Amino acid sequence: MGKRTAKRAGPGDVEARLEGVARAFETEEFEDALTQADALLAQAPGQPEALHYRAAALAELGRAEEAAQAYHRALKANPEDLEIILGAADFLICRRGEDREAVEDGLALCGRGRGLAEHADDVELVYEFLLLEGMGLNQVGESARALARLDEALEHMPRSVDAMVERGIALFELCRFKEANGAFERVLKEASDEPWAHHYLGLIAERRGDMKEAKKRFVKAQALMPEEFPPPVELSEEEFDGALESAVTALPEQVKGYLDNVTISVEDIPSDDDLTGQSPPLSPCILGVFRGTPVGARSVTNAYDHFPASIVLYQRNLERFAKTREELIEQIGITVMHEVGHLVGLDEDDLWERGLD
Repeated sequence: MGKRTAKRAGPGDVEARLEGVARAFETEEFEDALTQADALLAQAPGQPEALHYRAAALAELGRAEEAAQAYHRALKANPEDLEIILGAADFLICRRGEDREAVEDGLALCGRGRGLAEHADDVELVYEFLLLEGMGLNQVGESARALARLDEALEHMPRSVDAMVERGIALFELCRFKEANGAFERVLKEASDEPWAHHYLGLIAERRGDMKEAKKRFVKAQALMPEEFPPPVELSEEEFDGALESAVTALPEQVKGYLDNVTISVEDIPSDDDLTGQSPPLSPCILGVFRGTPVGARSVTNAYDHFPASIVLYQRNLERFAKTREELIEQIGITVMHEVGHLVGLDEDDLWERGLD
């Protein structure tokens, strides 16, 4: 008896089975979509659409590492397929946004995909890539470039709520608060229940001292999207100071020596001066800041170097950042280490490499 070989799916069979995968995916039966995609790939290895559905299903199921590998396979199978490029870029930017390298890889895919979409004169996909670029650039702190991309996106889709929201975020990150307020108000004219617009209008109201308006906006955002905007974890002044003291105590002994003449304090949110004292400005959502000249850069001839250095932590930003009390206390420690890193001369790239970004 001769060896049996697996029967490969014919073109018609592949199309029919892809339709089954698509139906399962569209009805959010992601486990079924994954099972069907795997079965199809067993008979038609390297089939690009099946590989794409497999990657997307893994992403929806929260299996991020497997999804990343699956998108890599799909791109390798058809490196110029615009839908695969868009899906991979969306995964890297929107699903792995806390991983800077992943976002930068996603931005590279956006640039390639946008070029191919422009060549194909596909206006809708050009818009999608521009929107994703804007989102990714905001995430890596390049909000001026993000703003340019989002303005381009809105030229293609002038009433896109997603692009309008992201544009407002870019303006907020650039500390252009009046313009950001106007941008988010325009968003609410198009979509009155857009949670991100309410949240950022709350942040802007807080900055101008209108706490009644800020609270109203925060409550609205929390009601609309409770998983994204849970109530902040709040510590009393004594509890926060205790967590800060513990974080300083836990610093390595060789680092503590640098803190002899450094003031460490707590404020609610950063002032405009803290944010706009450099170009580009710092994010209004920063968790802390180092004020002064790093130890290794001080000079006896520079009068400003004789002013005492200081580290400030921003309690409201930290409380909004954390999802649990334990995470908040841990983040206080990370933020102290981050700002001490600036004190001893480390830049943002150095801190990112050390996991202190």
